[in-house]
Amino acid sequence: MFKIYRRTTLGCAKFFEFTTLKWNPLFQFCRATSTSNSSSFVVSYLVNNCAFSQKTALKASRNLHFSKPQKPDSVLSFFRNHSFSNSQISHILQRVPQLLSCNTQKLLLPKFEFLRSKGASSLDIIHVVTACPHFLRRSLENRIIPSYEFIRGLLQPFITDKQIIDFLIHHPPLLYESRGVANLKLLLDSGVPGSKIVKLPQRWRRLLYFGDMSKPVQELKQMGFDASLSTFCIALVAKIIVNESKWAEKIDTYKRWGWSEEQVLPAFRRQPYCMLSSCDKINAVMSYWVEQAGFNSVDLVKHPGIFLLSLRKRIAPRACVLQFLVSKGLLRKDPSLTTPFVLTEKLFLEKYVKRFREDSSHLLKLYTEHESWK
Repeated sequence: MFKIYRRTTLGCAKFFEFTTLKWNPLFQFCRATSTSNSSSFVVSYLVNNCAFSQKTALKASRNLHFSKPQKPDSVLSFFRNHSFSNSQISHILQRVPQLLSCNTQKLLLPKFEFLRSKGASSLDIIHVVTACPHFLRRSLENRIIPSYEFIRGLLQPFITDKQIIDFLIHHPPLLYESRGVANLKLLLDSGVPGSKIVKLPQRWRRLLYFGDMSKPVQELKQMGFDASLSTFCIALVAKIIVNESKWAEKIDTYKRWGWSEEQVLPAFRRQPYCMLSSCDKINAVMSYWVEQAGFNSVDLVKHPGIFLLSLRKRIAPRACVLQFLVSKGLLRKDPSLTTPFVLTEKLFLEKYVKRFREDSSHLLKLYTEHESWK
């Protein structure tokens, strides 16, 4: 009984001692001073060693707690020893400042070794980490390796191991974001070949991390798109990044130049890029095509790829040459007139300039003069 009483008494004494100390102004002052000194050291370190601005350093210091330079110094040394530039290191740490408090041998090195074991070069690793620093904070065993093996299982029937790692180097979030993996599986299950997915332009890599893609995929199939063709992925990009109001606005723009709504769909199926062109670009091309070149706007329904071309460098100079040839009776004015615009410059000059020897010098002059058309 005495022992129980003694423990209780001591416990209460310690509680009251701590409570009294906790609310003691001197204790509060020392505690605040210690925190302030630590925060001040962190801010100073980030500004002087990591090229942070004062504002960015203050924000980052809220979640960083170190009062000595040893650990953050080891992190900087680790990145430098792996050939990261100072600007790359600063970029990474501004995105994920918590890395400055990490154990490099436990958190960072295993991920570098994993990528290297799959065929990634030093430059590849730098690209992955710089593009997606949050990759370094994910669990290797619980997230990154399982994701890699799952993606490898999905893509291996279509592409080689080297192509898989090359793909993941340009899409590092796939190694830890479940949404990206789910959408990748959806595309493959919908009939999109793995070889087409890995060739998606890098600027559209975020496509895979869009929300649920099942709705736009279904819409494209109802429009008659073949998932096995390259145009399917481009059309999917268009359906995702062009919202409904912009989509309707673009259809109205085409209609103002003489297309029917029924003609927009086949044009979109032939060349999905035509719905990625801005309304200003559509108007500019149509204006030149109809009002200056004197061609029929409906000709472009079968050749919507024209809207991808530069008006100043491609469309205007070539249209000028074709107009001259038509006026001289050397060329018929029919829908096939859209073909010359998609030829390489070498082929165009051979077929529509050099071929007409008597007028070749004049044609070349027209062509070069209109390259500077505005």
